Amino acid sequence: MSSKSILNKKSLDFLEKYLNNAAPTGYEWDGQKIWMDYLKPYVDEFITDTYGTAVAVINPKAKYKVVIEGHADEISWYVNYISDNGLLYVIRNGGSDHQIAPSKVVNIHTKKGIIKGVFGWPAIHTRNRAKEEPPKPNNIFIDVGAKDKDEVHKMGIHIGCVITYPDEFHILNDDKFVCRAIDNRAGGFMIAEVARLLHKNKKKLPFGLYITNSVQEEIGLRGAQMIAERIQPNVAIVTDVTHDTTTPMIDQKVQGEAAIGKGPVVAYAPAVQQKLRDRITETAEKNKIPFQRAALSRATGTDTDAFAYSNSGVASALISLPLRYMHTTVEMVHREDVENVIKLIYETLLTIEDGETFSYFE
Repeated sequence: MSSKSILNKKSLDFLEKYLNNAAPTGYEWDGQKIWMDYLKPYVDEFITDTYGTAVAVINPKAKYKVVIEGHADEISWYVNYISDNGLLYVIRNGGSDHQIAPSKVVNIHTKKGIIKGVFGWPAIHTRNRAKEEPPKPNNIFIDVGAKDKDEVHKMGIHIGCVITYPDEFHILNDDKFVCRAIDNRAGGFMIAEVARLLHKNKKKLPFGLYITNSVQEEIGLRGAQMIAERIQPNVAIVTDVTHDTTTPMIDQKVQGEAAIGKGPVVAYAPAVQQKLRDRITETAEKNKIPFQRAALSRATGTDTDAFAYSNSGVASALISLPLRYMHTTVEMVHREDVENVIKLIYETLLTIEDGETFSYFE
């Protein structure tokens, strides 16, 4: 594959539309429809499940099955309590960061549509600077401009309404993609681009390819657990994001060393099948695709774990996209890394043969 950009205008328009759409954990279906609509020309059929995972399939009749996977959901909040004076208190739906909440605008999803609100915070003039209280899950609150609880209810807001941030996609300095929910809508985008390139380049695979966009990763890899049992794959290559550790206040001796712009990050962990991982790194070297490495203790914390330990064990590996400011509204990745993850998955797929076991004993 040439060094020329593999992303075209249609790709980038899809990425922007897909990122800007809200798809909080448990409410992913609108984003999945956008994703499936984009993939339709490049695949043979789709599978969907009860909780909203979507799978685009190439060669559905093949017995040997390979998964490439990302997850579709984004972190969010739930309305947990409505005070008598009309303020909303929240609980997390996934790993939402309470420290970034004050002064953020929010979208509250109701049957009447989106209701706007703001995370209020006491003015600097009113705070005791000697004993300033930081934002905490139990003191952040949303103001929707209501005078009391009844007015909140009349707006269509109730306990359990899900809340997302409206921050939209933009590009910094020509090659940095910035948005909320790049974790991990970028994964769904990258695996979709792999399918597009296979179709464009008329590549015929000797196996069934299951391009899988799982739900509910942010609350415990739940969608991947369900769909792994459904597909029963032989191989799974998962893509998610990982931390760029070059920005301030991150200890590289603890978090490892990775940087945006230096290529995909290949994971080393017990859940990662080593012969499959070696195939990925050898493919990167052969195709001159830059890559980085990360060691992950015990678990990867990604859908890799769910696939690896399903169905009596599935050869699984993790290719991560380095990202700055995870679980904020300004998540940032490098365009070249996005392209190189796509290239690495694409080129690795072309090396996999029908019936490969990746056994350590053969």
